[in-house]
Amino acid sequence: MKESRRPAPKRLLLNLLLVVVAAFVLYQVLAISLPSGSHVPAGPGRDSVSAVLSKNVIQVDVLNGCGASGVGQKLTNLLRASGYDVVEMGNYKTFDVRQTLVVDRSGNIDIARKLASDLGIDARNVVQEISPGYFVTASVVLGKDFKNLRGWK
Repeated sequence: MKESRRPAPKRLLLNLLLVVVAAFVLYQVLAISLPSGSHVPAGPGRDSVSAVLSKNVIQVDVLNGCGASGVGQKLTNLLRASGYDVVEMGNYKTFDVRQTLVVDRSGNIDIARKLASDLGIDARNVVQEISPGYFVTASVVLGKDFKNLRGWK
């Protein structure tokens, strides 16, 4: 006579636990790889073009190239209020920058131009320096003309 083999309770519990862990890992992988659907709120100077560009948060660093005290923090506050993610603030290599620059670091010049437009910076002051070591989309180098930036007053 054949015996019917039924899984032992321990084996059944172990299989159930394995299925739960696999489902959790799959959920985590999907949560990381799929877009979050978060939306950067529109701020002053934002339009439909920036809404398209801001589906991914635009990360910026602010560099003081004029030497005036506190200007980096003020620009950081302005940019954050407009939906930009300022991830770093510091001094530029020199304090002799006459006109504020936007430096494209990622290879997407349109985003750098939009940032310049939002700040009231002439498109001629947008330059491209693609740097694999940089983890920001663009840099803003504050020049001695910082008082002319949109929203500064």
